[in-house]
Amino acid sequence: MKIFTVGSKSFVASFQLAGVPGVISETPQGAFEEIKRLTDDSDVGLILVSDDISKPIDDKLTNLRATKSTLVFALPSAGSEKTQVDYRAMLKKILGV
Repeated sequence: MKIFTVGSKSFVASFQLAGVPGVISETPQGAFEEIKRLTDDSDVGLILVSDDISKPIDDKLTNLRATKSTLVFALPSAGSEKTQVDYRAMLKKILGV
C-alpha cells in the first residue's frame, strides 16, 4: 500500500522528510484532480490532504470516498487552528501502528 500527500509545499515537504511522496497543489480544484488521479491507482491506499485544501472540496471528496477504496484523510496544515501538529504520530494513529 502506498501513501501520498496532497497540499501546499510546506505540507508535502514535511511528509517527504519522512519518506512519504506527495503532490504540491495550491488550489483546491487542482488538488481534487490529483486526488482523483491517485485514487485510480490500485497501489495507493491512503491519501493525506491538508485541511486548508480539503475544506472547499469536501463535498466532492465525500462523493469520491463513496466510490473508491482509497482512504482520503484530511490533516491540519501549517498555520491551521492546531498550532503544533505531530504528523508522525497522526500517521501512526491513522495506520493503527
